[in-house]
Amino acid sequence: MELFEKVSKDIVAAMKAKDKVTLEALRNIKKVFIEAKTAPGANDSLDDAVALKILQKLAKQGHDSADLYTQQNRPDLAEAEMAQVRVIESYLPKAMSNEEIEVAVKEIIAQTGASSIKEMGKVIGVASKQLAGKADGKAISDVVKRLLA
Repeated sequence: MELFEKVSKDIVAAMKAKDKVTLEALRNIKKVFIEAKTAPGANDSLDDAVALKILQKLAKQGHDSADLYTQQNRPDLAEAEMAQVRVIESYLPKAMSNEEIEVAVKEIIAQTGASSIKEMGKVIGVASKQLAGKADGKAISDVVKRLLA
């Protein structure tokens, strides 16, 4: 089942359960999915790879907003934001640990034949595609820098 369909079905379940936080988060996700589907050149379709990127972006924005609310001494808003982030993250695949990222990056370095920090861009490009949705870009970058330095 595609993520778009799963979110749509889960909206109905959240309405029946009267779960306001989940319902609000899922409606926001669906709104962004629909915007992506109807964007010029999207051909009214949304594959799961694009949907995962959207979910990652929404989760990151939610974390950033919660951090901002915390800095402004608004724990009530920060907690509400984090509740929605938890709903969004439930649709993302389990994130890789740093050890798992390191193993994957070592394999990619071997495949690409990279040997110096000058070839970091080539390694990050391949790693970002292979680990999309599973690892954060900053974490990948940090591991690549450390292994090629």
